[in-house]
Amino acid sequence: MKLLTFSDLHRDVQAARAIADASAEADIVIGAGDFATHGLGMTDTMDVLMQCQAPLILVHGNHDNPSELVQLCADRRDVHYLHGQTLDIAGVVFFGFGGETHANGTEGRLHSVSEADAARFLAPCPDGVVLVTHAPPFGTADLYKDGTHGGSTAIHDAIKLKQPRLALCGHIHNAWGTEGTIGATKIRNLGPAPVWFEI
Repeated sequence: MKLLTFSDLHRDVQAARAIADASAEADIVIGAGDFATHGLGMTDTMDVLMQCQAPLILVHGNHDNPSELVQLCADRRDVHYLHGQTLDIAGVVFFGFGGETHANGTEGRLHSVSEADAARFLAPCPDGVVLVTHAPPFGTADLYKDGTHGGSTAIHDAIKLKQPRLALCGHIHNAWGTEGTIGATKIRNLGPAPVWFEI
């Protein structure tokens, strides 16, 4: 199965068009959040992504309004919004978790949950899935420019426990293109350019 993956388009229509054009070669297209910027302009990129020629799996980012994304995906047979849910396509199981997490509260932040709430959302994740999150796991593919880690401890712990076959994320722009492992799980921080995987 060929996966075409990306994150953090932030209203970049040209990047969305590159994804839609490449989708003819994909079995599944996966978007790891932040289609909008500060809650605005989600349709700028989503209108283009809806033209993908393969099933589309999405999670919301911290810049996205989840209810707006749900509405955009409604009644589209091959577009799947995952947040705390699983999806089986041709025997490959996907699990999604959107938004960002913060240990020190979420007041004033766009579409964030606490680490404790993130752990509850992630608890139903089965073993061995393709895990799609917006935020990276703490300590892997999560470095800010100042060298500090910005990932989620709840996502890290879920990966360590459930050992997904692949973990895809975005969110921290400085970490786009970086990868690492937790146990046997490969983690990749994606970014807006097409990234391919074969599983």
